[in-house]
Amino acid sequence: MEHRLVGGQGDGRGGVEWVAYAGAAPLASVEDLVKVYSNLFTVNNLYLWAMKIKENILTLLLANGPMSVHDLVAALSVSRQYIHRKINELEDEALIHALGKPPQVFYTVMATSPSMHRESVDYEQEQFLNHHFILVDAVGNLLEGLPAFSYWCEKQNLNRSKTLLEFIKTRKKYLSFYNTQHLIDGTLKLKNTKGIGQIGVDAMYYLDFYAIERFGKTRLGTLMHYAKQGQNRQLMKKIVDEVQQRVYNLIQEIQVDAVLFVPPTIDRKIQIMHVLEKLLAIDKPILKIRKIRNKIVVPQKALSNIFERITNAKNTFYLPTQKEYGRVLLIDDAVGSGATMNEIALKLKDQYLAKEVFGLAITGSYKGFDVISEL
Repeated sequence: MEHRLVGGQGDGRGGVEWVAYAGAAPLASVEDLVKVYSNLFTVNNLYLWAMKIKENILTLLLANGPMSVHDLVAALSVSRQYIHRKINELEDEALIHALGKPPQVFYTVMATSPSMHRESVDYEQEQFLNHHFILVDAVGNLLEGLPAFSYWCEKQNLNRSKTLLEFIKTRKKYLSFYNTQHLIDGTLKLKNTKGIGQIGVDAMYYLDFYAIERFGKTRLGTLMHYAKQGQNRQLMKKIVDEVQQRVYNLIQEIQVDAVLFVPPTIDRKIQIMHVLEKLLAIDKPILKIRKIRNKIVVPQKALSNIFERITNAKNTFYLPTQKEYGRVLLIDDAVGSGATMNEIALKLKDQYLAKEVFGLAITGSYKGFDVISEL
């Protein structure tokens, strides 16, 4: 069957919309559209079949792979502002996603099956996913909510509707650990950790678990993992946006006098704890602490033995002489055994720098002694 362009007219935005006819039969799929487009495209002449710019963008991306806004502007003869608007719409519809970061950003078609998105999802279920499910795909794109869950199910070859019900049930089991301040109290878990010894913290809280059974990392766990490992400021800011109010609420609830941010062990160009301290912008005195590094750096989270963790924490943190405070809040990115926070709390009390010490981790482990070695 022969496809031919029969005419075009101005679209009012400086571009041209072409109308294609295919005899008596319509084009069956986007792939057929790409074939028509391929037959009409040459290096020196651009003849683009489509009725709408969004369809044109999809066609170009399917035919050519990743393209930049500059490429799309040149191909479609429309303004950058209009292309950006249509790209935002396509991203909202989970049809395309961005690759790279400014100024080198390219767009490509989503790898998820369209059929996965066409399946109906209850509004409350979709909202639940928006609050609790997030992932980073194989090429580094952050997916949230339903598109993220659809992608995850497709990778695992799972029925999305059935798996969604299982996810909601599992997640709600872990949500039951939250108190009225929307915090998870990990104090009892710390006290019950075999070999932990003397307890220094008066209470220890998590904002979320790092991971849950079967489904892996939680929303905050995922953000923390990729923010820290990828030294990604954008993800670090996203974490702060999501947790800031709860941190402020806790500070007000327990009437904190000063704050101490647990220092990192491994040298990184962008340290998440430094970024958290800056972006949280807590209006309280910040206690000073140093991490002492030996010739061979041993990350606390790389130690799987509780005795080694306690020994590491006892001997690698230094608190200089400074003002004493009543209640001090320790903030860390993640807590496994709780040994680090507990030993710092003991040091604060032993050196008369604090009378009471509370711990707060962005993410924490669920089990009695679980090492979050990924961070």
